[in-house]
Amino acid sequence: MAGLALAMLGVMVFLTLFVRVGIQLRRTGETGLIGFRSGAEPIEVLGGVLFVGGMVMGALSAILVLRDSLEPIDALESDAIQAIGIVVASVGGLAVFGAQLGMGESWRIGVPDEERLDLVTGGWFSIVRNPIYTAMLVGWAGFALMVPTWLGIAAVPTIAMGLEIQVRSVEEPYLLRTHGDAFRAYATRVGRFIPGFGRLS
Repeated sequence: MAGLALAMLGVMVFLTLFVRVGIQLRRTGETGLIGFRSGAEPIEVLGGVLFVGGMVMGALSAILVLRDSLEPIDALESDAIQAIGIVVASVGGLAVFGAQLGMGESWRIGVPDEERLDLVTGGWFSIVRNPIYTAMLVGWAGFALMVPTWLGIAAVPTIAMGLEIQVRSVEEPYLLRTHGDAFRAYATRVGRFIPGFGRLS
């Protein structure tokens, strides 16, 4: 199962990074890859470290199980749980790609302080404000069920903390600066990661 999890993870990375960058290049002539802002505050760096670190933890969990260096949790290692994990990881990964496509030309990895991108509020973004991140968490939860180790399970809240910091300290301030009342009105209607939760007052 660890081998399947790694193969699926590879497919998801290829789809949501390389294919999406290729689409962005064709549409705009740019990759959409920005990364850390120059002069990033320590809290922003912490968010990035937690996010990337959590993903490394999740992948490392499967690698260590494959090498017999880490044992799955006995109580969670069952065919039924692993089958659920396959479905959840697949749905999460495909939803990440779908939500990325839903951003159109506004898709970026990182925040472009010097650009004013369109505020996307339709489709996936009418359900939650950050559907890509929600789908990522669903996908990583699926991988944790496929290869249920303490490291893989710990990866999910670690990624969630990184995303929470990124959204609150970087992305929402950027959207408020850039779109002002339009973003504020949108954020009062639509939840941050879960429908109805995390709306701005």
